Amino acid sequence: MVIIKTEEEKDKCLEIVEKLLSHSALTSEEDALLELLTKLIEDFEDKHYQINSSTPHSRLKHLMEARSLEQAVLVEILGSSEILTKVINGELKISRQQAEALGKFFHVDASLFISD
Repeated sequence: MVIIKTEEEKDKCLEIVEKLLSHSALTSEEDALLELLTKLIEDFEDKHYQINSSTPHSRLKHLMEARSLEQAVLVEILGSSEILTKVINGELKISRQQAEALGKFFHVDASLFISD
């Protein structure tokens, strides 16, 4: 087995995993293969499907872009253009108060703008 580098390779590995999972009992070799394939698939997906890799500032940028908003619209919410620029660039965390205001403005849950 080698590192998965393409979608096609991942799909082939998934087919093998599905076949192994359909067996009622696995040999020790099949169990080891299943474990290896699962790890290789997870590694590939972690690298290529960064689902939860967004950050509060990237979510803010996405919402701004989706609504074609200029930065000036959010200056009042965040306090100043300097603070807004730092927040958007990820140099400054969004405070709880700012997150609440952004949540109301965008009609989303404020927790989207708070770092874990």
